[in-house]
Amino acid sequence: MTEPVVLYERDGRIGRITLNRPDVMNAIDYELPGALEAAVKQANKDESVNAIVLSGAGKAFCSGYDLTLYAEAKGGNPGVQMKMPWDPMKDYDMMMANTECFMSLWRSYKPVICKVHGFAVAGGSDIALCSDLIVMADNARIGYMPVRVWGCPTTAMWIYRLGPEMAKRMLFTGDKIDGKEAQRIGLVYKSVPPERLDEEVEALARRISTVPRNQLMMQKLMINQAMENMGLRNTQMFATLFDGITRHSPEGMMFKKRSETVGWKQAVKERDEGTFDWTTGEPIDEGA
Repeated sequence: MTEPVVLYERDGRIGRITLNRPDVMNAIDYELPGALEAAVKQANKDESVNAIVLSGAGKAFCSGYDLTLYAEAKGGNPGVQMKMPWDPMKDYDMMMANTECFMSLWRSYKPVICKVHGFAVAGGSDIALCSDLIVMADNARIGYMPVRVWGCPTTAMWIYRLGPEMAKRMLFTGDKIDGKEAQRIGLVYKSVPPERLDEEVEALARRISTVPRNQLMMQKLMINQAMENMGLRNTQMFATLFDGITRHSPEGMMFKKRSETVGWKQAVKERDEGTFDWTTGEPIDEGA
């Protein structure tokens, strides 16, 4: 029998949720979003738990959506790219369901600390940014590279954590930044040397877990409603619609075709390095 894609266990007053697809750096498949939401609900129902620690098994927190499953597979699929004619509302229904699963971290009545090592990129950054506090290793990387082609961050948390100018800097480039830079610009709470990551997260979780659950719940509801009053829900609606459009635009269809032809790793390399023209379907001649 295969292990669950998300694990949950209680450790005293701390609930521990672990993304558990380590062989693919916890890449998101069809099952993981719902399993994550179920684990959050389990932690919230556990009256002995005051705080939640979210982490990833293996070498990384989360590498985003599983592109072997979604991008490299031939033809359309029921996940991220449909056969034409494309039904945008069917796509929205599917992707908003995933967004809502990620947002279970935001809606959780108990504080969620996200521990990031390795990578929290693309859809993995969506998951991390829905948490309340993020502690990163200095050498970990976070970013949303699909803004270069084939994606829009459906949770839209970049704008609410960074403000408009810095969010534009990240989402116009698709750059990945390390933990130190993420802390400097205010994207995450703290960045620490890799060897201190576990210690730092445990100390923070223990400190929070000594506060009564009702106090923690009130503070989180108070802070979250302020951000929701800024239009978070409406922003996520647009972001999720735009995500579907990016995957079915001419450039998005070209990225899918390229992934099928040369493999997603090569297509992603060309996307992130800016060496392929997704409009013409030709390599970019920088000397031209």
